[in-house]
Amino acid sequence: MRRHSIRFPILFALMAVCALLFAAPAQAVAAKFHSVSSSVTSTGALSVSFDERGLGNGNIDYVLSADASAVYACINGGGKHPSAANKETVNGDVSAAGSFESRNGRVSATLTAGPIGAGSFACPSGQRLVLASISYTNIVLTDTTNGTVASVPDISRTFFAV
Repeated sequence: MRRHSIRFPILFALMAVCALLFAAPAQAVAAKFHSVSSSVTSTGALSVSFDERGLGNGNIDYVLSADASAVYACINGGGKHPSAANKETVNGDVSAAGSFESRNGRVSATLTAGPIGAGSFACPSGQRLVLASISYTNIVLTDTTNGTVASVPDISRTFFAV
């Protein structure tokens, strides 16, 4: 009777070890940006569209950041930029954050940031303030949930030649 009482704990321990050894490994997340593209909207904002794959399920958090340089100018009633030096260059940082639900291990979304404002620059009476051009450099998209980073090429857009 003594032999049977010893066999049961040994058999149970052996089965537990086998279960651990042959259990399916947990699915590892191998997050990777499949594609990333950028554009400047008609309002001068930076828009970055991306497709990230190899994600687990749930919400994935992203941060978009960039350095921006904008030229604001004054345009007269005839749609022309007067030859006077009434334009202003403004530099600053822009950023945006978003959280998107991963579907089948994939997020396909767009984040938009900016543009930077004209600050205290103002136009004289009879002229309107416009964004003449804007450029974005050091553009970085980060998946903060998985630590994946994508560098995005610099981009710019000119609205008025000044």
